[in-house]
Amino acid sequence: MTFLEYSLNSPREGFVDITAQVRKAVRKSEVADGLAVVYCPHTTAGVTINENADPDVVSDLLLGLERAFPERTEYRHAEGNSTAHLKASAVGSSVTVIIENGNLVLGTWQGIYFCEFDGPRHRKFLVKIR
Repeated sequence: MTFLEYSLNSPREGFVDITAQVRKAVRKSEVADGLAVVYCPHTTAGVTINENADPDVVSDLLLGLERAFPERTEYRHAEGNSTAHLKASAVGSSVTVIIENGNLVLGTWQGIYFCEFDGPRHRKFLVKIR
C-alpha cells in the first residue's frame, strides 16, 4: 500500500478531528502492529495530536497560536498570510502514531487534528501505514 488520501473542507481557522478517518485507514490496511503517519501537504495547515474530549482545549490552542503569531504589518509575504505559515510551521506537517493489535495507540483523551490556518479551503491529508 502506498498511502491513502482524504479530503475535507476546512473552516477559516480551526481544528478538524480526523481521528475516525485515520482509524478507518488502519482497519483497511489490516496492519496489526506498525506505524501510521498522517501528513499534511499544505504550507498554511498542519496536523497535531491533542485532547479531543473538551472543545475548550481547541479554542485555547487557537487563542495561544494567535497570541504567539499575531498579524503584523512588517510581514513581507505578498499573499498576506504569513501568520498562517508561521502557525503551520509551529504545529508541524505530520504526526506518527503506533499501531498495536490493529488499533491506534492514543491516550485516553487524544485525537488527531487537521489544523487550518488559512481557510476556508478544500484540503487533503495523507495517511501512510506500515
